[in-house]
Amino acid sequence: MKDIYENPLITRYASRQMAQIFSDDHKFRTWRRLWIALAECEQALGLPITDEQIAEMRAHADDINYEVAEAQERLVRHDVMAHVHAYGEQCPKARPIIHLGATSCYVGDNTDLILIYEALELVETKLVSVIDNLSRFALKYKDMPTLGYTHFQPAQLTTVGKRAALWIQDLLMDLGQLEAIKRDYRLLGVKGTTGTGASFLTLFGGDVAKVKALDEAVCKKMGFESSYAVTGQTYPRKFDTMVLNVLAMIAQSAYKFSNDLRLLQSLKEMEEPFEKQQIGSSAMAYKRNPMRSERMGALCRFVLSLPVNAAVTASTQWFERTLDDSANRRLVIPQGFLAVDAILNLYLNISAGLVVYEKVIQNHINQELPFMATETILMEAVKRGGDRQTLHERIRVHSMAAAERVKMHGEPNNLIELIKADEAFGLTPDEIDKLMDPRAFTGCAAAQTQEFIEQYVQPVLSHYADKLGAQGEVNV
Repeated sequence: MKDIYENPLITRYASRQMAQIFSDDHKFRTWRRLWIALAECEQALGLPITDEQIAEMRAHADDINYEVAEAQERLVRHDVMAHVHAYGEQCPKARPIIHLGATSCYVGDNTDLILIYEALELVETKLVSVIDNLSRFALKYKDMPTLGYTHFQPAQLTTVGKRAALWIQDLLMDLGQLEAIKRDYRLLGVKGTTGTGASFLTLFGGDVAKVKALDEAVCKKMGFESSYAVTGQTYPRKFDTMVLNVLAMIAQSAYKFSNDLRLLQSLKEMEEPFEKQQIGSSAMAYKRNPMRSERMGALCRFVLSLPVNAAVTASTQWFERTLDDSANRRLVIPQGFLAVDAILNLYLNISAGLVVYEKVIQNHINQELPFMATETILMEAVKRGGDRQTLHERIRVHSMAAAERVKMHGEPNNLIELIKADEAFGLTPDEIDKLMDPRAFTGCAAAQTQEFIEQYVQPVLSHYADKLGAQGEVNV
């Protein structure tokens, strides 16, 4: 519909797969799976629930009667009870035992945790595929000298591959935090209205062991090993902060990459992919604007704003629960994942098609290397018997003259020619040229990159071998 607002995270940016995870259909089907799991486990622990009732619930697990649920919610103003009613209409025999002993958060919070886990899995898959793309790029260009920058001023040389290794290292840190969340992942379980399990204790005639067994059995039936040991009505809202912090960390890393690439594109050293029919500017037809990187930065900025929202929600929950988290979480959690999914789609697309302009990089090195090489030339001249202080002054004078030539007259840097013509250095032009090999000024960059990929990246990629190869589709 074009006459109402539509969320661009859905219509323009995120993948269909991520959007489906947080869809109403997936959510409400998961509610029904949880109600079936609860009934099955309650039956197994001795409650009078029949096979026929469970079979009826299974038969209607996926054909949700939305019209009935929506009409009921308008009447009762309660989404869970509206769906209990709608499910009960389809399952008249099971109606008396649907949601037996449970509170709304049994389906609401457990479903949220299940969907978050699925979303983390998708993020993980795309994240490791970005790391894979960048590792190939880093190895390919590990030996290629390029200007390093501090304060966005030319500094010592590094290599194109070493710079990519820095991007990878950020992503490895993000992956480590994501893995930590998954390692200790828990459901809310079956806790009741205030987390005491009182309703279930009543159902089981005061048998505490059965209440605990029900909690464990439902978690396992839903594919998880454990639940939180103690809760109020909800799972701890601090968990949402942890999740959004991880998403924000990924956004930080992607933002850094996108800014670096935008600067490199302005320098004409590297570019993001630019398609044959793509238009860079509506006014300036010659432009190749870094649209993907800019969009990545914009989405990252949005994600970076979300963790404080979750932190405030966790901080302001009263006692066992208040409902002022509900509307907030419906927005923040899905949109955080949708935005990071869009960011990683862009990162996948860009990292698979990075363009490197080697001649431009070499020209920039040639402009700055004469200044950087002077210390090496000075040391070699001293080794040949030259006076360090005298030669240092000669370099200073020549450097000032060359800098004036470049800055005031826009002419090429002739510092090396001035040094070659100065007999005080005692070096032949050929000897000075050999000292000017850019690779001699990149330090351990190539070796560091190779070692980093082999020792830190490859083990990760081997572990995730079955998840590699994700593609990043950019819709518009």
